[in-house]
Amino acid sequence: MNLPGNDVTYITAFLGGVWVSFSPCIYPLLPITLAFIGVRSGAKRLKGLMLSLFYVLGMAVTYSTLGVIAALTGRLFGQISNHPLSFLAIGNACIIAGLSFLDVIKINFTGIHLQNKINRTGGYFPAFLLGLASGLAVSPCVLPVLGTILVIVANKQNVIYGASLLFVYAYGMGFLLILAGTFSAVLLNLPKSELWLTRIKKAGGFILIGVGQYFIFKAGRAWG
Repeated sequence: MNLPGNDVTYITAFLGGVWVSFSPCIYPLLPITLAFIGVRSGAKRLKGLMLSLFYVLGMAVTYSTLGVIAALTGRLFGQISNHPLSFLAIGNACIIAGLSFLDVIKINFTGIHLQNKINRTGGYFPAFLLGLASGLAVSPCVLPVLGTILVIVANKQNVIYGASLLFVYAYGMGFLLILAGTFSAVLLNLPKSELWLTRIKKAGGFILIGVGQYFIFKAGRAWG
């Protein structure tokens, strides 16, 4: 089946994801990745790698689903994504997520039932489920790159192309998380690891609040 893209398109999407993986948007996920995967992998790097791959697989499924929705709705998706109400919703979502990372408000992104399952088991499926929730949690912050890809997919209106392109992007975005998960046991044993992980989480919270204010300002300008 011929897709309306080429190897360069997929490489660009992957590299865009890698670029995002080193941006502050991903930093709030580092403590989650290290805490979950580090405890369950022990000192085994291979298990840490496998858990990380399943974790990012969950994120990839989340973004691939967005790609399918964009491809099916076509230009309607672009119109909705550029509507002031969308900017307002994204802005508020960023601010709420940022406040939760700063522990101002308590939000369990994975849900009570899912969190209980994750706590009871340590296998690959819980890592996959946690990745699904994590992809949704940071999606507002990575919207500049993610939104651009989704608009391209919406214009092409090809479901397989949309799903595969977003899948490749997600694994690029999870590059840093895969590295962190693979070497999580080493990182968790570093001096004062809890302190600097907390600082990373709080820095991510402030960044999310800043991104939220930007989208709210953008909504105001669109209405004005």
